[in-house]
Amino acid sequence: MRLIDGNAIAQQVLSEVRERAARLSPVVPHVAFVRVGEDPASVSYVAKKQKTAAEVGMKASLRVFASDVSRTELFAHLDALNNDPSVHGVLIQAPLPKHLPETEVFNRVSPAKDVDGFGTQSIGRLVQELPGAFAACTPAGVVELLRRSGVETAGKHAVVVGRSLIVGKPAAALLLAKGCDCTVTIAHSKTRDLAAVVRQADIVVAAIGRPRFITADMIRPGAVVIDVGINRVPDATKKSGYRIVGDVDFDAVAPLCEAITPVPGGVGPMTVAMLMMNTLTACERSRG
Repeated sequence: MRLIDGNAIAQQVLSEVRERAARLSPVVPHVAFVRVGEDPASVSYVAKKQKTAAEVGMKASLRVFASDVSRTELFAHLDALNNDPSVHGVLIQAPLPKHLPETEVFNRVSPAKDVDGFGTQSIGRLVQELPGAFAACTPAGVVELLRRSGVETAGKHAVVVGRSLIVGKPAAALLLAKGCDCTVTIAHSKTRDLAAVVRQADIVVAAIGRPRFITADMIRPGAVVIDVGINRVPDATKKSGYRIVGDVDFDAVAPLCEAITPVPGGVGPMTVAMLMMNTLTACERSRG
């Protein structure tokens, strides 16, 4: 079994971003974060992204709105960011309050600055394999982990467990696209005989959002397993009272695998790294 080290590969990506960003001087790639409310996880995620941006020589700005912000006020700010040539990427931190429809909010961001890849145009261009499309950062990180780990994808059967717009569907599109050339199955909680479907996979992408959902009986020996899950489970031995586990029962599954990502330290660092890469690319495109 080989452990795919997401921290190490993310540092490779960030090193490349840092070098390319420096070559753009005096222009500084700028990602603008928008957060609504004070959800603790969102506060933490945005702070991590801001810190990483600073480390690679990028500018990161943040606008925080109250949880009851009106659609009009929020959209006016997004329009201003779209029209500001010094801003190259815009990221709206999810989740949003219920009175703000996420798809409508994401679509307010200019496709040229949609570095999170959640807008309808970005997703459509990704599926059509058109140049210039930004892929959502987590599935882009999944593919980058496979590529930089030397995992052969052409002709392989990939099973993506989970069908979200944030991970499952774009991951399937990326794995199917030319360059990866996988045969792709999307499975989910309603899939009949899910274990039998997942056992067919050469590559498993677990993104169903349930702790330790993927068990040893679902894995074909020699498969590559990419665990996207980030789940909190109670742990009285931890000061926080919980620990983070993935969607894969790591201890039982790992011995069967050719390669597997840990949680934490697998896909998570790649999500932030790919956001920086997308922002850098948006900045480079803005300069022609």
